[in-house]
Amino acid sequence: MKAPEMKKDLFAHKSKSWDMNSRRVKNAEAIAETIVRNIPLHPNIHLLDLGAGTGLLSYYLAQKVGKITALDNSPSMLAEFAAKRPEFVCETEILEGDIMQLPIETRYDGIVSSMTIHHIEDIPALLEKLYTILKPDGFIALADLEQEDGTFHSDNTGVYHYGFDTAQLAEMAEKAGFEDVAVHHAGTITKPHREFGVFLLTGRRSADPINKI
Repeated sequence: MKAPEMKKDLFAHKSKSWDMNSRRVKNAEAIAETIVRNIPLHPNIHLLDLGAGTGLLSYYLAQKVGKITALDNSPSMLAEFAAKRPEFVCETEILEGDIMQLPIETRYDGIVSSMTIHHIEDIPALLEKLYTILKPDGFIALADLEQEDGTFHSDNTGVYHYGFDTAQLAEMAEKAGFEDVAVHHAGTITKPHREFGVFLLTGRRSADPINKI
C-alpha cells in the first residue's frame, strides 16, 4: 500500500526572509488600516487570521483585539509567527492545517486574511466554511489581489486565482449567507513591470443564525 504523500510546504524556502520585504510589510499595514477603518474592533474580539503566515497582518491588529488565532498550512511560516509571539499585545494561538479540511469547533468574532484566498481553489466552499465558524454577527475581512494577468507571482505553483473579479466575489459571499457585503480598495502593490490593486472584502454573518437558507 502506498504511503500518503506529504503535502509540500510551499513557503519553506521563503519563511525566514518573509518579513524583510518592505513591500510586503507595507501591504499588510495598509490592509490592517483598511480593516480598522471599516470594522469596529474591540478588546473582546477573538480573530482568526486565515493564512496568517509570519503574522504581519496579526501584528498590526493585535493592539485592537483580545485574541488572535493564526491559521496556516505552512509549518515554517508558523514557526516564524511563534518566534514573534512575545511581541504581540494580545493573546495568540497557532493552528496548523488546511482550512478546508480542519474540523474547527471554535466560533470566532471575526475572520481576517491577507493575500491568502488566491491559494484556495474552491472559493464558494471556503466562504461557506467561514460562515459556519463565525459567531452570529461575526465578520469577514478578506484582502487579496484584484484581477490580474498571472504575472504577480514569479512562480504560480499553488496559485488557483490570478486575482479576483470583486463583483463576482461579493456575489459569492452573499450566496454563502453574508450580509452587508462590501468591497474596499486597500492599496496598490508596485512591481517593476506593473501595479497590482489590492481589495478588502467585508461581510457579516446574520445576528440570527437561523436566517441562512
